[in-house]
Amino acid sequence: MKHSIKRADLSHLSDLIPLFDAYRVFYRQSSAPKKAKNFLKERIEKDESIIYLAYINDEAVGFVQLFPIFSSVSMEPMLLLNDLYIEEHHRGEGIGKSLIDKAKQICFEKQLKGLALQTEADNPAQSIYEHLGFIKDPDLFYFWTNTNR
Repeated sequence: MKHSIKRADLSHLSDLIPLFDAYRVFYRQSSAPKKAKNFLKERIEKDESIIYLAYINDEAVGFVQLFPIFSSVSMEPMLLLNDLYIEEHHRGEGIGKSLIDKAKQICFEKQLKGLALQTEADNPAQSIYEHLGFIKDPDLFYFWTNTNR
């Protein structure tokens, strides 16, 4: 099916919240639509992320959320593709590719260093990322700590 890509603003929250909540549930988090609304509203109001929605007709079926980051080594800005979600019954229709292509286009237009992403080691979407030109960096490891515990 033909789909369109639109940049999300506050008027799109009602379309975005269910997708974002489903994305979080996919990653084994509890459903929390009210918290999702507050989180997304704040990101948009503070211009802390760039969000695009994919629509089929008037139905939102997927989204991508990008966060600005910087490379100190190259001293250049780039984007982190942090969140990508397509409704399960619309996967395989090229929607994820369109959202990633939009993210790449933004990087090109803003003359950014590039587009980085992180995903779970067993995420089946890795094959799509590789097909779209992403390369696993063998020289880098991802570390994390919870500073609240």
